[in-house]
Amino acid sequence: MAGSSASAPRALARRLVVDVHTHLYPEAYVELLKSRTEIPYIRRFPPSNQLCLCNRPPQNSNSSSTSTTSKTPPGRILHPHYYDISEKIAFMDHHKIDISVISLGNPWLDFLPSDTAGATAKDINDATNTICNQHPTRLFFFGALPLSAPEPTILAEITRLKTTTQARGIVMGTSSLGSGLDDPALLPIFAALAASDMPIFLHPNYGLPGPVWGPRGSDYGQVLPLSLGFPMETTIAVTRLFLSGAFDAVPGLQIIVAHSGGCLPFLAGRVEACIEHDGKWERDGKLVPERKTLWDALRRNIYLDGVIFDKVGLRTAIEAAGVDRVMFGTDHPFFAPLDGGKTFPAMTVNRDAVKGVFPGDEEEGYDLVMGGNASHVFILSVFRQTGPKMFRVGQGLPHAIAMTVLSASS
Repeated sequence: MAGSSASAPRALARRLVVDVHTHLYPEAYVELLKSRTEIPYIRRFPPSNQLCLCNRPPQNSNSSSTSTTSKTPPGRILHPHYYDISEKIAFMDHHKIDISVISLGNPWLDFLPSDTAGATAKDINDATNTICNQHPTRLFFFGALPLSAPEPTILAEITRLKTTTQARGIVMGTSSLGSGLDDPALLPIFAALAASDMPIFLHPNYGLPGPVWGPRGSDYGQVLPLSLGFPMETTIAVTRLFLSGAFDAVPGLQIIVAHSGGCLPFLAGRVEACIEHDGKWERDGKLVPERKTLWDALRRNIYLDGVIFDKVGLRTAIEAAGVDRVMFGTDHPFFAPLDGGKTFPAMTVNRDAVKGVFPGDEEEGYDLVMGGNASHVFILSVFRQTGPKMFRVGQGLPHAIAMTVLSASS
């Protein structure tokens, strides 16, 4: 390129968009769930005979969706965009998403028997890596760990995932090994992930106990468990993780919390106030000036995705964690348009929320949230062929994203 004016870099008109919250159920995983007779499973239900994913027991026994004879089948209808990678790419193209870091949808591998979990995790992670390698500059993934297996098996899969071409972290539910994120048995796993520079994408699945929603909870469809149950599940899990001292024990642990951190950005101050006024914390000698606060964890150990659907919540998330620790997401294939259209509100509404926080897309903050932060965290170096030009997104700090257009011959 040196000495050639024709190949000199020029500004890229449209900035990088990276989706860090987007799910896929690979064929190997679908077949695994089809083979099961207990939840979680995939099976066909009358009258439509469509494949349905039932990934957790119903949270309200009065819900009509639990009946196999209801017009509404239990669970979620397994549309092709849940498992067909061509549907994912079509979604990305339609919404102008450059890169997706996909994750296995819940319930991941939590249910596997201990003796087979390691081999199954390897097969599903390899299948996902193969899928991503069909579009190696556009698809990366969070691996799934065999958390029901013995610790050496889990650690071995972390090491192995690091050798794959497309893995950029792991996805984990709030149950983890079975008793929550504050389980001391997780510390060696957290340490291995930190040493491997593999962040955890933390996602809810189990919700809150059914009685929380009251006797008429099922009258409102899935609104209560999805809008409130999932974020509260996440909030409780991460708060327990923080209170356990895990971020002190493993300072390099990095977690990306789904749904903009649930209620953490709103309630971190209340958590801190309760700690400072708790007699047990004082008796245990934990109220020292150098104590790491939840605000510190939000700024050093926790990233938040942008799946919040409104600029008010997104602005709070950014104020809590910092503009360099919030990353765009869509939650695809969920929140599909009810009219069957191609445009997903989960994309447009969440993008508009970022625009609302940073009016005018020239704002640096808009670039960081929409793709710059993710390109830095996941060390994405992308070459995408588009006709006679090749777009290159270079590695670099989030405040200095290298984005140039090179001639195809350079």
